[in-house]
Amino acid sequence: MRMSTSHCTIITAIAAFFLTTTASGRAAESLPPFKDELFSTQNVLRTSDNGALDVIEYDEMRDINGRDQIPQKRAQQKYVSLGVKRQQSDETLQLGSQRLDVTRVGQSSGAAFTVIFIHGRNGDRRLGVNDYSFGGNFNRLKNLVAGNGGVYYSPTVKSFDSDGVAAIKGLIRYASQQSPGKPVILACASMGSQVCWGLSRDPASVKALKGMVILSGVTDPDFGKSPFFKAKLPLWFAHGSRDPVYAATDQQALFENLMKGDYPAHFTLYQTGNHGTPIRMIDWRRTLNWMLGS
Repeated sequence: MRMSTSHCTIITAIAAFFLTTTASGRAAESLPPFKDELFSTQNVLRTSDNGALDVIEYDEMRDINGRDQIPQKRAQQKYVSLGVKRQQSDETLQLGSQRLDVTRVGQSSGAAFTVIFIHGRNGDRRLGVNDYSFGGNFNRLKNLVAGNGGVYYSPTVKSFDSDGVAAIKGLIRYASQQSPGKPVILACASMGSQVCWGLSRDPASVKALKGMVILSGVTDPDFGKSPFFKAKLPLWFAHGSRDPVYAATDQQALFENLMKGDYPAHFTLYQTGNHGTPIRMIDWRRTLNWMLGS
């Protein structure tokens, strides 16, 4: 039986509608695979705490030299999908009395969820949207978020003190206003983790947050007094065992204390990994799905 062009067009439109509805409906529950064969097939050396802690094998020759076209500068093309750049724009947001430079990837309003990445010292908004650095892992993050109805923000944080915390507090408030009732996940790298810990003490930000990811970060000895802790929001640590900037043992000690109180935390340790290893190696799909599903 032949169908007219108009019938085919209608059927295609209906199918697209249901596919879009399904994708946006499940975005806050389970992000579908995206280049998992390249990013998610990591060798787990050891697990403990009922799977809450895992030690992942890291091999510089394999995970940098074998993955990058130019080591530490440009990932091989197969790790990158650039179509997502069509959804990317540089913006300056007026957040109360502050202006904040951000790069946004994904829809500006009505997003299924929001992910905000905070860079470390000497970084700016360009770091979190660089498609080719860190083995293409930021490109995967962008595709996982924007490709599933979410929005990703990479802001420029000028300082990691109370001013920096205030700026990201404004961004969290803005994202929540743009997409009311939808989860917001905050990921902070290196010195940027001071911003995460600062926001964990702010009740208004905590109310909007779904969870936090700490990548090669500092430790907050007073975290147990924070509204974030009291709300028992998910917290994911990722650290290299040979990190010369912030010791992995400090973060692991905090994690182990949290485990004693049955806190929803996860710790991924990259064996022999350095300071930048977690940004390159973290499995964003696994991490975000755990956060969104908690």
